[in-house]
This record gives sequence, structure tokens and C-alpha cells, in this order.
Amino acid sequence: MRLDGHGGRHDWQPQTFMARLPEDTRRVLLAAARTRNHGAGELLMLQGDVAHHVLVLGSAGRTGSSACAKITSSLADGTEGLLGIRVSGDVVGETAAVRGSARSATVTCCSPVRVHVLSRDAFLGFLDRHPAAWRALACTLADRLDASNRRRLDFAAFGVAVRLARALVELVERHGCRTANGHELGVHLSQAELGRLIGAREDAIGLAMRQLKRNGLAVTHYCGVTVTDLDELRRFARLI
Repeated sequence: MRLDGHGGRHDWQPQTFMARLPEDTRRVLLAAARTRNHGAGELLMLQGDVAHHVLVLGSAGRTGSSACAKITSSLADGTEGLLGIRVSGDVVGETAAVRGSARSATVTCCSPVRVHVLSRDAFLGFLDRHPAAWRALACTLADRLDASNRRRLDFAAFGVAVRLARALVELVERHGCRTANGHELGVHLSQAELGRLIGAREDAIGLAMRQLKRNGLAVTHYCGVTVTDLDELRRFARLI
């Protein structure tokens, strides 16, 4: 846990934009930002909006907890896809800021979130004054592109159960924690949202989850999903 100069608590998650910044560069960014808190279910950004700010996500929950927000995008016919999950230390709205374009996706809080708000000009000026920040942003965007490419390859190569297993492994490895019963995902996603993440219908996700449960790999509960045997889930997902 780290404290900023304003008394705020920061638990930056590994491989996020903020985690990649040198400590002194993080302090400069936070000093230029204003903060506000949002509750679970609140919108941070709306697809199609033209806005001029960038947000860095931080935790507003208990010590050691991470912020969680989901990134969704909709087609004209109402079809919605879950593009990804963002956690403490992630930046959102940066693509529209760099391109000067409308928002390409909607960002919704899945947990209490403290956001650090920078204007587009302040964010771009920060990047220009700190080359390490440009490198951190480039690495972050490259990670997101890799994740998107993996999803496309998974869709072409595997059925729903294997795609779901691969997604669960990735969520545990990025956001999860060990518990007495196995591993929690670290983010709360409904079966419908898991389906949107891997491009599957909710009924197909239900069948896949039952298969994972029969194999002793994962179970569902009111808080989400628990991976009960991570090594065997990796084997089922053809990751080892």
C-alpha cells in the first residue's frame, strides 16, 4: 500500500499503466489530477461521447482491494460485447485523448472506484514531458492488443468450454487471489458478462460452467466464480 501526497491510498495492480511508471513520475501525474469517487454500477464514460478527460483508476474500497471497471461496446442493433476489465492503476479514455476522437466504449464501475481525472491537454502534456510515461502507455496498449488477439484466436480454435477456461485462467492470473477453496477471479462477472467476454451465449456459458464443475475445475456462487483446481484448469484450457 502507498500513500500519495493528498493522503490517498494506492494499490496499483501489476502490469498497469501506473505500476509501470517510476515513482517520481507517478507523483507528478497525481499532483496534476483531481479526484472523485464512484460507486458500483456508475458510468465513468459512455460510448460515443465527445469528452476531453482521461481517468486513472484507483481503489475506493478496503485496504488491499482493487478497483474494477468493465469496458463494453455496443453495435447499432444493441448487441453488446465485454471488451475487457480495468483495475487499480489502469488508465481509461486515453485512446480518445490521443486521437482526439469520440469515446469508443462505455466504462462502468463494478466496485467502488476512486478516479484521478486529468484533462486531455494535461494528460498529453504529461506524456510529452515524461518519456517513461509514453513507454508505459505503449506497453499497456500492446498488452490490450495482445489480449484482443488471443480472444480472436481462441474463438477460431476452441469451443465454448475451453474458451471459458482460458478466460478464467487469465482473470485469475491478472486479478485473482488464493482462498481456502481455490482461487477467486478478483472481479465479479455474471455468466452473461463472461459470455460477452468470450463471444458466447449465456446458455452456452451455463453448459460450459457445468462441465467445469463436473471436472472439479470451477464452481459458481453468488459472488461469481471460484477456480477450484488452477493447474488442472490450465490443462483443460490447453495452456500447459
